Amino acid sequence: MKTSGRKILTLRKLLTLRELWRWEGRVVVFTNGVFDLLHAGHVKVLEKARAQGDLLVVGVNSDASVRRLEKAPGRPINRWRDRAEVVAALACVDAVVGFPETTPERLMARLKPDVQVKGGDYRPEDLPEARHAGRVAIVPLKKGYSTTALIKRLQGRR
Repeated sequence: MKTSGRKILTLRKLLTLRELWRWEGRVVVFTNGVFDLLHAGHVKVLEKARAQGDLLVVGVNSDASVRRLEKAPGRPINRWRDRAEVVAALACVDAVVGFPETTPERLMARLKPDVQVKGGDYRPEDLPEARHAGRVAIVPLKKGYSTTALIKRLQGRR
């Protein structure tokens, strides 16, 4: 079994593995996100993503790109390496890679995944990067789960 640290890859290493996976005929699934405070909603989306193919690659936004997304003041709460390690520790995740842009378009253009998975709060036509995937799968979100809601609860606000 791979440890979480061994699942965190550079883009170069990931692209080398992608060629091997393509040669083996394996279906590569890609999803991405901030994953600042991992919760059950994240886990469900990642498990549903993994069910779409043979291998799941997760792109995790860099700290700078999270700040550009303007999620909320003080975000990300956890640094990139910590967020990447938590995601990589999940059994359904085969590889984690970082990306510095606010969308994974450049990463997906290089990776060329067979499937891109996003949560139900997205529509395929709203994803400029979708053209770099064989197909797009939108999976339902687990109701009542969001990092913003979790932060509010931790702060005593509902």
